[in-house]
Formats: sequence, structure tokens, C-alpha cells
Amino acid sequence: MAVVSANRLELLQIAEAVAREKVIDRSIVIDAMEEAIAKAARSRYGAETDVHAEIDPKTGALRLSRHLVVVDQVENDAREVTLDQARRYNPGALVGDVISDTLPPFDFGRVAAQSAKQVIVQKVRDAERDRQFDEYKDRIGEIVNGLVKRVEYGNVIVDLGRGEGIVRRDEMIPRETFRPGDRIRTYLFDVRREVRGPQIFLSRSHPQFMAKLFGQEVPEIYDGIVEVKAVARDPGSRAKIAVISRDGSIDPVGACVGMRGSRVQAVVGELQGEKIDIIPWSEDQATFIVNALQPAEVVKVVLDEEADRIEVVVPDDQLSLAIGRRGQNVRLASQLTGWDIDILTEAEESERRQKEFAERTAVFMEALDVDETVGQLLAAEGFRNVEEIAYVEAGELANIQGLDEESGTEIQARAQDHLARVESEFDAKRQELGVQDELREIDGITTPMLVALGENDVKTIEDLAGCATDDLVGYTEGRGPEATRHAGYLDGFEVSRTEAEAMVMAARVHAGWIEAPAEPAEGDSEEAEAPASA
Repeated sequence: MAVVSANRLELLQIAEAVAREKVIDRSIVIDAMEEAIAKAARSRYGAETDVHAEIDPKTGALRLSRHLVVVDQVENDAREVTLDQARRYNPGALVGDVISDTLPPFDFGRVAAQSAKQVIVQKVRDAERDRQFDEYKDRIGEIVNGLVKRVEYGNVIVDLGRGEGIVRRDEMIPRETFRPGDRIRTYLFDVRREVRGPQIFLSRSHPQFMAKLFGQEVPEIYDGIVEVKAVARDPGSRAKIAVISRDGSIDPVGACVGMRGSRVQAVVGELQGEKIDIIPWSEDQATFIVNALQPAEVVKVVLDEEADRIEVVVPDDQLSLAIGRRGQNVRLASQLTGWDIDILTEAEESERRQKEFAERTAVFMEALDVDETVGQLLAAEGFRNVEEIAYVEAGELANIQGLDEESGTEIQARAQDHLARVESEFDAKRQELGVQDELREIDGITTPMLVALGENDVKTIEDLAGCATDDLVGYTEGRGPEATRHAGYLDGFEVSRTEAEAMVMAARVHAGWIEAPAEPAEGDSEEAEAPASA
């Protein structure tokens, strides 16, 4: 085909048809054609020649030209031209300008035509991928409908109409099967750019899939009157969903259940019979956890906010119901609330409390040199250790039934003497280990902690500065039953990760590794005043 004899209208018609079919901009197709024609022309006029093809988007007229750079001394005849030669084309040419020289027409050969076709196909494919990525990246978090195109090794390829998504085997509901041509409803949770084009990842096991299904079935959720606060799923088996109403006259649980259970049954049917517990959400964490453990009854809840753990006491006959089959109920409740939940029976809690009471009594008897009766009085009053007794207000011990003011003063003095002896013993051991005194300057570090650090070869400010937070408080590797706990140097001292991180940062400041953060001057406002304009 001669380039100049090609039907101008035909070029534009082809560009229009391809753009419409691939749902891309016509200018992208025309650019691809121009690049393909230019590549074919380089095979005719030389690979080093800077050939350009231009197609008029209105008339379809094609113009071939080569670009030459004006230089003082030519080193490459194919791309450069002297100033004298350039001024024959353009009298006002200067060094550094680009001269456009029109090229004569030529006939495509078979190889050149094939090469041009490959360029156009690749350019159009890249544009289609970009369009697909831009379209679906903004739809993350939506439910999409499609047709099953094929099934490969358990992964389902879904035709979404203007794209192709994949539901991986681990994102399917267990024991669920699809065949080519089946309609499928999925949750779009990720879109990524990859070498072979954008990958659209779909899921039917994602917790938000169930939340979005409720949004489609429950008008109150769609309108924002009822809000889904949390979701936990064991796909194909059981799920829990926590909801709250913004309108006091609307029951969030009843709205999700629907008349005779019609709304929740529609979701259950889509999830292949998955049982769903609909739970009222509460700002009070204890109340929320009690609700999350339904249908089990809860006697008492004990929160440990520092450790992010919670103990739930249930009647003896409710233990199996609270835990659920293979721990399913308590596991879903833990995922829903974000707390690690320990389930205890009333008998187990009573036995544990008696054991703790006996241990504290023994500690007080030994440390304070008192009889069992006094030790039990102190333990029953809620004192957990000798430190609390030593630093409690003077009159508080005298208010304990069975003790007078003189006895309280004597017990507190003994507690302080005991702590002084322990401090002296730990300090001697600290010196024996070679732990430097300057470590005492770090806020939050006690003498027993210094001994523990010394036993782990942390003896100087530089040693502590070189530690990581995990070195001090430990860390857990893996998840579930196979998780492995790695102990830290300060295990047993009730040091939080935030406190440990502050200790390490303070050590780095003392060691001169980093600068201390500047403290705001008294009276400074949070927002700096805008500088005056010049």
C-alpha cells in the first residue's frame, strides 16, 4: 500500500472504529498509527533517521518528514545539518533549531506492514489497560456483577463487561462451585498494575462483601440511618455483624432482619447458607463484648486495656456455647470487637482468685514479717504488691478493719524497709554485672530493670541505644496456634511498647545519636503566625 495513496477517510474510519471497540480516545489510536507509519518509514529511509508521521485528525491527510538538528559541525548526517545548509530551508535558522524536511512517499513491504501492525496493536492494548485500570481503581469497595468466563485451578475468571477480574481459590466460599456462563456477584477489593495488564481482584469471602450485601438489601443502611460498624466472618459457616442506628426510633437489628427475616435471608442465600448473628454495637466495650458473644450468657467482664485483653466469666453450663465449635464463636467475637478474649467459667475464676489470694498473702507474710491473718487482711483489701502498701496514704491502712493506726504505721515502715533492702540487693547485683550508673538517668528504668538488662549484656547507654523495641518487650512471630512468643529483656516488668520505645529514644539522645525533640516555648500557639508580606 502506498502511504500517500491511502484513502484519507479510511484512516480516520479505522481509528474511529478501533477507539469505539476498545473504549479509548481516538487520538490515542491516531498516535499509534503515526508511530507505526514512522517505524515503517525508518526501515525505508534508515534506522538512524528521525522520521515523523503526522495524520491530520480532521482530513486524514498524511505527512512524512525527517527532523534535523542545526549544529556547527555535523557528526551524524542522518540527524544533523550545518547552519549554512539549514538556512537554505529557513533563512532565520540558528544553531540548536530543528529543521523539518518533507520525505517522498513510499510503498509498504510485507515486513514493514507487519511491524507497523504490531506497533498499533501494542499501543492500543496499552491504552486499553490504562483505561481499564483508571476505571476500576475508583470502584474498590463495590459489589460487581459478572459472568464466569473460565475456571483455572480453582480460580474463577470473571468477565465484568469492560474488564476481566479474578476470584482466587482462597477468596471463594468453601464448597462453592461455578461453571462458565454462571452469573456471579463479588466484592472488588483491589486493583493493581502488573506487567500483563491491570489485575482486578475479586472476593466472595471478604468480610466487607457481607456488609455491602446488607447495604443492598437494607434501605436504612443504604440511606445511612443504620451503620455497619464491624464485620467478622468464617466464610461459608458463620458470621457476626455489628450495627448501630442513628435514629432512636429505628431498631438496627430489626431493620437488618426484615419482615419475617426476609432481608437477612436474602444475604444468607447469596452466602450459601452462612449463619449470621446481627449484634447491636455499643460504645461501651464491655457491653459490646457481651453482645458479641451471643447466644452465650456472660456473668462478668474484666478489661485489661494496657494488654488489650479481656476476661469473660460465663456460667459452667455456658462454656461450650461461648467458645463455640472449634472456638468459632469466641474467635469471631474477638475479630468483631478487636479484643483478645479469654473465656473462664465461674468455677475456674473462683479457683484462680483463691490461688492469687494465697500467693499475695504469702508474699506479704514473708516481706512484712506478719502473721497469716494480717497478710489475708491486706490481700483482701486489694493490695497487689508491697510497693502499694509502702506508698499508700498513711491513714488508709489504719482504716482496714482489724488494724489500728499504730499497726498501719508499723506495717508501712516494714514495707518501706523491705523495698530498701531489695533495692540495695539489686543495686549490688547491678554493679556486679557492670551496668553503668548513667542508665539510671533514663526515665522509667528501675534498678531491677537494670539487672535484667545487664543479664542480657545491655550495660551502657550505647548498648540501650542500639536496642530495638522488640528487644525490650519481645514479639510474637506467626499467628494462631502456631504463633511463637519471643521474650524481651524486660518481660515481667509490665513495660508497654510505647514506654520501651521512649526508653530507647531517650538513650539515643543521651548517646548523642540524635537530637532531643524541641519543646514548645510557654505561651506558643499550636499554629505559627503567618509571616508578614514584604
